Amino acid sequence: MSIIIAPSILSADINRLGDEIKQAEDGGADWIHVDVMDGRFVPNITFGPLVVKAVRRMTNLPIDVHLMIVEPERHLDAFADAGTDHLTVHYETCPHIHRTLQTIRELGMGPGIVINPGTPINTLEELTHDFEKVLLMTVNPGFGGQTFIKSMPDKIRRTQALLHEKGSTATIQVDGGIYSDTIKDCYLAGATNFVAGSAIFGYKEGIAAGIKVLRQALEG
Repeated sequence: MSIIIAPSILSADINRLGDEIKQAEDGGADWIHVDVMDGRFVPNITFGPLVVKAVRRMTNLPIDVHLMIVEPERHLDAFADAGTDHLTVHYETCPHIHRTLQTIRELGMGPGIVINPGTPINTLEELTHDFEKVLLMTVNPGFGGQTFIKSMPDKIRRTQALLHEKGSTATIQVDGGIYSDTIKDCYLAGATNFVAGSAIFGYKEGIAAGIKVLRQALEG
């Protein structure tokens, strides 16, 4: 199964966003990840559909949007219109999650579901054929640059086992504290899609070098 590296623009220099996205694309990024926070579900406030629309003009890479917002069902059309390719919503914010995932698919986006570190994986059991990827948060959502929660590889393994048991073809994405010293454990546990912010946009030798280091860690 192919590996996807998705740099998160949460850690990019917004004043140079177009240039930094181009560096990521030229450096081998597979997707561009956009973290949308509303200041209610999580403490921070970040981007909205207008930023996604701007990013769409900056790159031909798939745009992966992670909605950390309450009532995400009210904004699905706006993110579809902005050019989102993959849209992921939190189980914790969707009382009618099955309907929300169906609507995302109907709007032409790849539906994804997110669960927080403290949310058990059995919440996914009735939904395994309704999403294309499950995002396991490996930190508590809301801020970039957090420390990876060491128990998460076990949760990844259990999630992969559940997907296999249900006959689901969904992939596992991880987000939070993904660096060269944590990415391999997540991969060996079953994750194939990696969101990284600080490890790429904050890497001292440059964005392309940051992506290369992550891929080398996977191969090592």
